[in-house]
Amino acid sequence: MSETKINTVSPIEGEGRRDEDGAKWYVVHTYSGHENKVKVNIEKLVMNRGMQDLILDVVVPTEDVVEVKDNGQRKIKTRKLFPGYVIIKMIVTNESWYLVRNTQGVTGIVGHGSDPIPLTDEEVCRMGIEKVHIDVDFEVGDTLRVISGPFATQVLVVEEINPDKQIVKGKTSMFGRDTPIELEFGQVEKF
Repeated sequence: MSETKINTVSPIEGEGRRDEDGAKWYVVHTYSGHENKVKVNIEKLVMNRGMQDLILDVVVPTEDVVEVKDNGQRKIKTRKLFPGYVIIKMIVTNESWYLVRNTQGVTGIVGHGSDPIPLTDEEVCRMGIEKVHIDVDFEVGDTLRVISGPFATQVLVVEEINPDKQIVKGKTSMFGRDTPIELEFGQVEKF
């Protein structure tokens, strides 16, 4: 009797997992001007197929801009931050991957071929898509190094920590004086 080997295709990492811990943000390319249509189409497909546990959120990042007309009248307009892109929080499985890439208006997903690359927590935070909660291991009186922003490379002595707003307040020495500054948790690190 001869043995028969069955070739199996390994599923995408995390296949079958349906918990929010495995969900990450991915960037999806769309036709320019079709971002909102793609968002609505994906949301409808998710509802129709009962995939709310795999595709958790679809976002078209926007900002409000004040336009001043010739007559001095102000008008608030909403502008897309990243034309041609939609950001999706999902757990990548064969099923969710298929749904997104085959949605009308989607031209691709940022990544290498069939391997989408998720955004880092820092990128998500900078884009303002989602507030990332950062647990800190410093306390009032500790000395921290500023790692980003206009005060990068400065040293900060912690005076106040606000975990709800994810902000640390303290003083740094500038021009021979103690200067009070307020930074986000992601902008500092412990020595």
